[in-house]
Amino acid sequence: MRIAFMGTPDFAVPTLDALVAAGHGIAAVYCQPPRPAGRGKGLSPSPVQKRAEALGLEVRHPVSLRDEQAQKAFVELDLDAAIVAAYGLILPQPILDAPRLGCLNVHGSLLPRWRGAAPIQRAIMAGDAETGVQIMQMSEGLDEGPVLLSERLGISPRDTAATLSERMAHIGAGLWPRALAALERGGGQPVEQVGEPTYAKKITPAEARIDWTRPAAEVDAHIRGLSPFPGAWFEVTGEDGPVRIKVLMSGLVEGSGAPGTVLDDVLTIACGSGAVRLERVQRPGKAAQSAEDMLRGFAIPTGTVLPSSSEPPRGER
Repeated sequence: MRIAFMGTPDFAVPTLDALVAAGHGIAAVYCQPPRPAGRGKGLSPSPVQKRAEALGLEVRHPVSLRDEQAQKAFVELDLDAAIVAAYGLILPQPILDAPRLGCLNVHGSLLPRWRGAAPIQRAIMAGDAETGVQIMQMSEGLDEGPVLLSERLGISPRDTAATLSERMAHIGAGLWPRALAALERGGGQPVEQVGEPTYAKKITPAEARIDWTRPAAEVDAHIRGLSPFPGAWFEVTGEDGPVRIKVLMSGLVEGSGAPGTVLDDVLTIACGSGAVRLERVQRPGKAAQSAEDMLRGFAIPTGTVLPSSSEPPRGER
């Protein structure tokens, strides 16, 4: 089949590899433009662009697909299908209508649960025990199209957004050969979504702050759902004022106290009920490290009370 592939982050790379390995012709790869990155803020291509260029594929990164010229260029590709995996741009109707078999998307949830921008993060943050990967026919509505193929998977109590995303990326890549073969022979029967939808809205910087007044299970899910990006965080007073510390991994442990209280010398923190132990952390300008390693050079004494929400750090009131 003659295909356009549309994706940007690491999550999309296994799908691109699977399409190439299956022998499909990739007419063009669409991804987000290179973004400033690193201390020098030089432009860095996305993971999909890097992989596509390594495979010798044509890469396009229009700022919008609503532009008539961009739509004309897409139509002229004369596609059998367009395959979408975390692309990052809205596809208007002229784009959706252009390929012979339409545009297909791999989505990281069991639709209609968690339609939208952050389904993997939201599933973990909500404490869901199960999620899935689905191949769906795209429509103009937000993740409203019928589902062609689906595979369920459990969410482990130790899953982060990164580990779950990696598993889902490879599961999704494995579904594409079956999905495209079914479509090509006319045997694919997409099933309409059933049930009340929930929406996985984009993660905002404000909600990344840890609220220690919540139950420990919710705090732990919040931390893991935002790891590694944008990273759940708390503030503590250091020698030069408040220091924002990201938490990349935590676990549920026994313990109790006023919310935000440091209960011991291994960063067990009391929550609204129960406690969490912070396992992997990151200070500004530093590499991620174990909590044990951080505490060797940055003490957070037992009895320190970490603020929640908009409450200022102790010593800053």
